[in-house]
Parts: sequence; C-alpha cells; structure tokens
Amino acid sequence: MKNFYILTDAINYIEDNLCNDFTLEDVAEACYSSLSGLKKLFGYTFHLGLKEYISKRRMTHAAQDLLKLDSSITDIALKYQYNSPEVFTRAFFKIWGTTPSAFKKQWRFAGIFPKLLFEYDGGTIMSRRKLDLSELYDLLKSRTNSYVLCFDMIEMEAINCNYGREAGDKAILECLRRIDSLSEESCLLFRIGGDEFALVTNLQDSEEVRKLGHRILALNGQTILHNNAEIPIGMRAGCTKIIGSNVRYKDLYTDLYKAIEGARENNSIYIMV
Repeated sequence: MKNFYILTDAINYIEDNLCNDFTLEDVAEACYSSLSGLKKLFGYTFHLGLKEYISKRRMTHAAQDLLKLDSSITDIALKYQYNSPEVFTRAFFKIWGTTPSAFKKQWRFAGIFPKLLFEYDGGTIMSRRKLDLSELYDLLKSRTNSYVLCFDMIEMEAINCNYGREAGDKAILECLRRIDSLSEESCLLFRIGGDEFALVTNLQDSEEVRKLGHRILALNGQTILHNNAEIPIGMRAGCTKIIGSNVRYKDLYTDLYKAIEGARENNSIYIMV
C-alpha cells in the first residue's frame, strides 16, 4: 500500500508541475521517498524511467499546444522548461520523429503518451497499469451510437525484444501516423494502451467502418528503418459501438478490449455491436 501512495504522489506531482522547473529530487521529496528508491519502484512498476516519463508527458502537452494554440515554438519551449528552441526541438524529435514546425503540418493527433494510471491489487505492488482515458470517456458520452475502431499492434513484444525499446517506440509512432493520416478529420484518435489505439469515428454504418479499417490495414507489412534494419509494421483492428450516454468509465477498458480480443481471433476486421 505504501508503494501505491508513493507512485500516486509522484505522478500527481509531475502532472501538476509540467510547466515548472523541478528536479527528480523534488519529485522524491514530494512523495516522501529516497530518489534511488523512487527510481527503482517507478521502473519496476511502469518499465519506464522517471526522467523519460517526465519528458514524454511534456512532449505530449507540447504537441497539443502546437495544434491548439497560436504560440510560437520558442514560447512553448520555455513553457515546458527548455532553455532554447534548439534544445526543445531535439527533445521533441526524439519523441515524435519530426520537428515541431513539421508536426503542425503533418499531424492531428497529439496524445502520444497519456498520464499513467494504475490500480492497487491488494498485493505488495501494483499489477494493472493503465492510461488515463478521461478525454476519450467524455467524448464517447457526447458522441454516442458511433463506431470505435480499436487497433492492436502485431508482434510488438518481438520488436522490443529483437530491436530494443527505441525501435518499439518508433513502431508505435508509425501505427499512430498511419491511423491519423488515413482517417477523416472528424475522427479522433486515442492511445489506450502500450500498443493499442482507439479511433472514434462519426460513422454509423458498419460497412463504412470496415472500409476505413481496411484502408488503414492495407499498409500492414510496410517497414520502418531502425539502425539499418527494416522492420515490418502491422496492426489488427476490431470495432465496437458505444450505445447511449450512460457509458461507465470503469467499463470503458473492458468494452474496448473486447473488440481488440475479437480482432486477435479473426483474420478480417472484427465488428462487435
């Protein structure tokens, strides 16, 4: 239970201070932990470094600002505690694979790394890592009776194992790029897991949804380049419909993952109503 509170306090402190100047020691002090103990606990629970998490959260918010605000790149860099546009651009490129100015022209999606959530399972450590889906939940309550396409990467674990986590991050980014670039402007894309994504459409015809899914999956097998190795990237797709405005947040993961499980069991796009 103590570890649960330590991680809760650490994540909340980071979220509250993304636009402020703070150190890793400040995070540890805020959750009454030694820095070495916090780093070990954070890495063990989330398989992610504390510093890397902070950077990914800042680059997620920075991307949202680039798309939504009329702020200069310099202003956004300073907002998220980068001393110069050049330093900010390098950090941004590491996460997004492109420069901030190019990103504004190429992307509509910005939620590359949502806030981490987790549940206490009654044991000594948290076993269920999740991502914050509150924005998706609010959208689904207002956009009812529309289909949601749920995507799952193929062989993600193999990519991480054979080529490393950096290659895995590139593979995730490529999947998001394909979905984002081939979907209509009215569609909204969310990352709902490590290698799972949800595309909320305005479509109410299952055949139109199937066509959209096939258009995206037609790119399966195309490769990304990592350290001179060409890595084929593919996804599966399942589909569900959120009916009514009384969807419960605690059931959202279950509803979406049923569609993903259906996609894993079927060769064609799985439509679940």
